[in-house]
Amino acid sequence: MDLPDVIAHCLRLPGAEETTPFGPEALVYKVSGKMFAITVPEDFPARINLKCDPERAIELREEHKAIKPGWHMNKKHWNTVMLDGSLPPKLVRELVEHSYQLVVDALPKKAREALRK
Repeated sequence: MDLPDVIAHCLRLPGAEETTPFGPEALVYKVSGKMFAITVPEDFPARINLKCDPERAIELREEHKAIKPGWHMNKKHWNTVMLDGSLPPKLVRELVEHSYQLVVDALPKKAREALRK
C-alpha cells in the first residue's frame, strides 16, 4: 500500500479532514479537530505516524520491522508505519482505522454522535 492509497483511506473515514498546521510539508489528518495521522509526502521511504494502543504498539513493533516508535511523537501512543511494501495492505488499513477510532472514542459524546449522521 503506497502513501496516496493510505491518504485516500484516511479521507474516506467519517468526518476526516486534511490540514497543514505545521506548514505545507506535513499533512495532518484530523477528526473533530483531533489528529489521528501525520505524514510528510516528500519523505523517502514513505511513512505515516498513527496513534496506537500502547500495548498493541509494542507488539506491532516486535512483529514488524516496518513499524517503529512514533517519529517526533509520544512514542508510547504513536507508531511510525513505513510504507515500504513489506506490510500487508489489510494491516495498514486496519492501523489507520485503529488510530482514527482511538481519537473518535476520546471525543465528547456530542461530537461522536455528529459523526454518525
